Amino acid sequence: MSQDRKLSRSFPRSENKLNVLLPAERVAERVEELAHEIDEYYSGREVVVVVVLRGAFIFASDLVRRIQTPILIDFICLESYHDGICSSGNVRVASDMRMPVKDRHVLIIEDIVDTGYSADFLINHLYEAGASDVRLCALLDKPSRREMEVDIHFLGFTVPDAFVVGYGIDHAQRYRNLPDIRTIEISDH
Repeated sequence: MSQDRKLSRSFPRSENKLNVLLPAERVAERVEELAHEIDEYYSGREVVVVVVLRGAFIFASDLVRRIQTPILIDFICLESYHDGICSSGNVRVASDMRMPVKDRHVLIIEDIVDTGYSADFLINHLYEAGASDVRLCALLDKPSRREMEVDIHFLGFTVPDAFVVGYGIDHAQRYRNLPDIRTIEISDH
């Protein structure tokens, strides 16, 4: 059974049009490359990996299994989208980390950086908690939407200003299980 046929059973028929932007194979290759870049940077120093839920969970799962550097893993959930599509710019912690980061190297794993508000908020949040060094790893960057400048230290791909789903990234909690990154044209129906 083809992947598209399997997926048509997973999602109700809708007016939303999906197009593959980054095939699963290319994503997997880039995740492997990112792991090597991260290992090179940290050079054996222990790192606290902070995974931003929910969109980054699949990316993070694949990435941390390839990282050879000693890591500790924690999770944080931020909220900033008031309608599921557009960032409100007001970021808040919905569920905080449990692990202390004081005097530690911290690597944030994020699915996508668009406006930059969430990434900027989290970087500041971690420094306020005492982190000695905070680096950002993002699967996707959408610089055309940037309103707050942030440094992405480890980047998967730069993407156009289109709504994307798959590989953990959702629209209305759907499409997270797509194996690749797709653009979605959202129907008003």
